[in-house]
Amino acid sequence: MKAAFVLFNGITLLDFIGVYDPLSRLQSQGHLPDFSWDTCAFTPTITDSFGLRVEVDKVTPDLSGYDLLIVPGGFGTRTLQDDLAFMSWLQTAADVPLKTSVCTGALLLGEAGFLKGHRATTHFNEYDALEGYCKEVVREELVDDGAVVTAGAVASSLTLGLYLCEKFVGKEKTETIRKSMAYLH
Repeated sequence: MKAAFVLFNGITLLDFIGVYDPLSRLQSQGHLPDFSWDTCAFTPTITDSFGLRVEVDKVTPDLSGYDLLIVPGGFGTRTLQDDLAFMSWLQTAADVPLKTSVCTGALLLGEAGFLKGHRATTHFNEYDALEGYCKEVVREELVDDGAVVTAGAVASSLTLGLYLCEKFVGKEKTETIRKSMAYLH
């Protein structure tokens, strides 16, 4: 299984790291040894909302070859919704079997057309902005609607990461991952 983490300028890094940490333990702890990932962006480096720079693995790869798409949120999502080049690149993920988001990453999934006919959630301040993109806005921390799994505000990134672990390897192995993180949620 191969995952694409979509990064961008203005990202909230916890939205990314909160999912990345438990998922990376699938591989490092031997629960899913063939699990791999790439950090992908429209530029070779991205800068979060506070100025921290991150170098990415791949610049604008075709996203169709991945099994899992993870789109974090952050203030950068607001301008990216109107960035035709970025959205065209994101739409190369149309055939990715499982698309996920944290926080306002759902707005990017929505703009790309990936939420049509799905139930979804986002940051609680952006429920109204999400309404035009999906079948139903659900005001919960995590919404699994089959091919699309969305998580709410920033702290839900850990919830999403562990939820995906359970989806891929079951409760017992996910509990091992949760304990290794000392996550008490």
